[in-house]
Amino acid sequence: MEQPQKKPSQPDLNASETIPADLAVEIRKLAHELSNALEIIVQTSYLLGTVGLKEPGSEWLRMMDNGVHKAMDINLSLRDYIKSHTQP
Repeated sequence: MEQPQKKPSQPDLNASETIPADLAVEIRKLAHELSNALEIIVQTSYLLGTVGLKEPGSEWLRMMDNGVHKAMDINLSLRDYIKSHTQP
């Protein structure tokens, strides 16, 4: 019987394993910087949505908005993973 495929967002660490402290600090910094960059994209996407773009611009905005939501979900998963795999 085949084993189920892992989703890319599920790293191969057991729930009891922790990220070493020095590595966790660097990963947290990167996750924070990613959040800052995504916030700029989120705000720009929102503002573009207020100007009433015509086609094909409005379709491109919908595509960007979908990508923004996916990126935010991935970033949240990353932050949750870091939090659950580091020592308090």
